[in-house]
Amino acid sequence: MSNENISKALEIDYESKPKEIVVDKKQLEEIKKQQRETLLNTDFNTARDNLKDLINTGFDAVDGIMKVATAGDHPRAYEVAALLMKTVSEMNKDLIDIHKQTNEAEKQNVTVNNTTNNSIYVGSTTDLQNLLNQSRSQFKSSDEIVDAEEDDAE
Repeated sequence: MSNENISKALEIDYESKPKEIVVDKKQLEEIKKQQRETLLNTDFNTARDNLKDLINTGFDAVDGIMKVATAGDHPRAYEVAALLMKTVSEMNKDLIDIHKQTNEAEKQNVTVNNTTNNSIYVGSTTDLQNLLNQSRSQFKSSDEIVDAEEDDAE
């Protein structure tokens, strides 16, 4: 069976030539940028949700260990409660760090570096020399001019 017979049977048009897909580099870069942003947002939301769940579990654990420490009145139970509170507070700091890292990652994508390889000066060579060598310039600044006349008011 040939492709023509299949296309007739299915009542569709068949083209034997493959189609070329032309994508502009700017469009390709934009698609890649959108994919990176999507991945970044997904990872951020997942990490944020995980940390929030851990923090909530930590609060429940702190409540439970505080009840145990109060009921048993043992110093080790209070030590464990303090350690657990410290861990929960560190998770809160980690949550804030995730926000900072995400903002830095978004800023990093926006950074553009401009490089100038060739420059053109429009002017005379005398003007160019005056700009480059102010000390040898024929048009020295007016503050370097010294008044040679003295007043004879005596």
